[in-house]
Parts: sequence; structure tokens; C-alpha cells
Amino acid sequence: MTLIPLISAMMTTPEATAAPAGRAATSARAVYGSDRRRHPVAAFLAVALSAALVAGAALSPMIVVPPPKSAPITGTLIELPKPSPPEPAEDVRPTPKAAAASETVAPRVATVPLDNDRVVVGPVDPDARPVDPGPPAIPADPPAPKLVLAELDPRFAGTFQPDYPTREQRRGVEGVVKVRVLIGTDGRVKAVELVSSDSPGFFEETRRRALSKWRFKPAMRGGVPEESWKVMTVRFQIRNG
Repeated sequence: MTLIPLISAMMTTPEATAAPAGRAATSARAVYGSDRRRHPVAAFLAVALSAALVAGAALSPMIVVPPPKSAPITGTLIELPKPSPPEPAEDVRPTPKAAAASETVAPRVATVPLDNDRVVVGPVDPDARPVDPGPPAIPADPPAPKLVLAELDPRFAGTFQPDYPTREQRRGVEGVVKVRVLIGTDGRVKAVELVSSDSPGFFEETRRRALSKWRFKPAMRGGVPEESWKVMTVRFQIRNG
């Protein structure tokens, strides 16, 4: 804005310069400003130049101060644990419906209302007598213990075979005899009965040996020894050598 008066003064003020004496008139006519008719043009140029300067100053870009830059924020990435899958919902069964107050439940045994004062009278038997229960029941006998049969005592097995009859041995007769013996509680033979025999001599030798040498384990019933009968078979064979 201070350049406008300066430019106007330079254009309106005539230059005062020294000139040679011979060219005084010529120099005075050639100096800018000596001609009065050129002053409006100079004024217009001064105004236009000042307007251009003002417009340039107005249109010049403004100085923009950039905002201060902030330092970037640094941090540590924290991984959060993955949520566990939801547990399966429990099978909740509906609760059975209880009997409501308005519902009527039939009683198992028919009862008489309490507000009924009537007494039910049944038939009356004037000659009624107490029922005789009879004699007390007799408990059943326990089952009899099982009988364990008598057996030959293995300690006397070597003395079981009777002697061979001399007459049958000379004749070369062999045979079999069956006898029925009564065994006492001590395991000894108390009696001998003939069942079958191929020779009378076989039975006699067998009876004699049974009464003297045979020993048995007596029959047992419930852990108690008792007498029993047992059938025995004896073979008579001639052995050479």
C-alpha cells in the first residue's frame, strides 16, 4: 500500500537534470512530465499497478502451519483365551403333574362320610358261637438224612480172598459165589447168607473168611453208624505156577 504514492510521485514530478546550454530548449521538451497531456495515463497506470499489487497480496496463498504430529501409540497384543463351548443342556423332564386341589382322587377303600350319623346294622345271629380253630397244626417232620452205604475197608483188602477149597481145586473146578452179609456198626460181619454158588465148597470157605477176616466201613446216616446188609461176589480161579 505504500508503493502507490511513491509511484505517483515519480510519474508526476519532472526530472531536474542539468543540460548543456545549447540544448536547453530541446531537453526541456523531451523530459517526461513536461507535457501536460500525458498525466491522466500515468495516473491510470499507477492505480492499475496498485490494484494489481493489492489483488496479488489478497490472492496469495495463506501460510498454513501444520499441526504437530503425535508419536504413534505402541502396545503389546494380548491374545484372549477362546471361550469354551457351552455345556449341553441337561435333559430336564417335565415334572409329573400333581393332583390339583380341584381334582378328585378316588380313595382305594370306600369310607363312610363323617357327617353321617347313621349306624349300619347287619344281620344278628343270636346263636353265634366262637369258631373252634381245632388242634394245633403239627409241624412236618424234617427229611430223613441220607443213608451212606457200607464199603469194604481198603486196609483189609489183602485178606478178602477166601482159601480155595481142596476138593474143587483137585477137580479143577472154578466158580463164583454170591453172599449177603450183615455188617455191624463196628464194621465186622455178623451174619452171612447164601445168594448163589457154583459149589457148596465155595460158599463154606467164603462164609468162614467173611466172619473172621472181612472188615467194612459201616453204613452212616446223619453221621451215625448203623447196621446194613450188603451183597458180595467172590470168584474162585485156579492160577498156574
